[in-house]
Amino acid sequence: MSLNNKVAFVLPHYDEVALVLQGGGALGSYQAGVYEGLAEMGVHPGTISGISIGALNTAIIAGNAPENRVAALRGFWNRICHPLDWVGGLSAWMPPMFGTQDVSRKWASVWAAARALTEGQPGFFSPRVPLPLAGFGKQNPNVVSYYDTAALKETLLAFADFDRINDGDVRVSVGAVNVRTGNLVYFDNTKMRLKPEHFMASGALPPGFPAVEIDGEYYWDGGLVSNTPLTEVLRDADHKDALVFQVDLWSARGNAPGDFFDISARAKDIQYSSRTRAVTSMLADRQKHARFIKELLAHIPADLRRTDPLFRLAEEAADGSAINVVHLIYKNKPYEGHYKDYEFSIDTMREHWESGLEDIRDSFSHREWFDVPSREQGFVTHDVHRLPGSVPQCDRDALIAPLAEERKISDDGRAIEAREWARESVS
Repeated sequence: MSLNNKVAFVLPHYDEVALVLQGGGALGSYQAGVYEGLAEMGVHPGTISGISIGALNTAIIAGNAPENRVAALRGFWNRICHPLDWVGGLSAWMPPMFGTQDVSRKWASVWAAARALTEGQPGFFSPRVPLPLAGFGKQNPNVVSYYDTAALKETLLAFADFDRINDGDVRVSVGAVNVRTGNLVYFDNTKMRLKPEHFMASGALPPGFPAVEIDGEYYWDGGLVSNTPLTEVLRDADHKDALVFQVDLWSARGNAPGDFFDISARAKDIQYSSRTRAVTSMLADRQKHARFIKELLAHIPADLRRTDPLFRLAEEAADGSAINVVHLIYKNKPYEGHYKDYEFSIDTMREHWESGLEDIRDSFSHREWFDVPSREQGFVTHDVHRLPGSVPQCDRDALIAPLAEERKISDDGRAIEAREWARESVS
């Protein structure tokens, strides 16, 4: 859907609109494109949560006024990427003259990734000199890495206002792993004041990047445990009608690999997609049962619900809210390989950005997707690459059938049946 054909769009009322940003290194400009499309439609999420590069994008978005966010994202990505040099340019433009566009683009991409490995990226990371050597004594985790990320702090300070992040009206949370405990933690601006180090910790993927020290503890990239913070966002959105834009950079679906390079690329996709579909199905199932409990409780006398501790516990578990997840997943380009997450050329960055912008515009062309889910649906998902989008029919049937059966319970036996079911559910 082009801007010229865009019609006025009024988002239906949701208690919460959230943006969830997965980790994925250089692929992260896809998320910037998605945000540009959201801004076009006047959609400004009140909650943003990210992992790794998603955390860095979160800082740029939340750290700027709405009217400045797209420009700030563009400035950030232009800062940390570099144009193709003459070798990459030659690889990209000469062979197409002989009908080998995909091959030439692939070699240009490989060359850009090789430069990132050997030279680092401006405003982001640089090779650590001298490199810590194994067997020559132990050093602090914040210096044991192939690269130094000191430049990233200056870049974040240049493109994000941390007073706005901490005092603004956007809830921000970014995930990182405590190196000592192995636990995933979320740094949340409603619980602490966030600094550049919190966002850098979320993207500190070892052994390339060093651990980041915060309050005496060291942290690594949150993607080591979970690369998608959807569960965290929905946990905080309990009992609210929520619209979530989930922007993933790794697709769990793909072709079987045909060589060792393909194996590496496919393994990364599977590993870092964080079982997104499984998580979404699990959350849909949880929501289904919470709505079922709420429906059952409606048949219990109010005085019994107030006096019986079991029913008070069931009241806490009951949830009649609706959750709508608009899923946007980056789709691999033919020229990309296992190096795609550290291929930071400006040409590729712009292609990722345009892909994100195109996908969110296509999503907005399905206006019915943004309607608040009905009581029977409860939890729905939509994905422009997997039409039509919703919770599978089997899940909807599993929700509706028990409710219909419950209504058949006689008046005399209703409270007894419901009470027995509730005891089994919360035990």
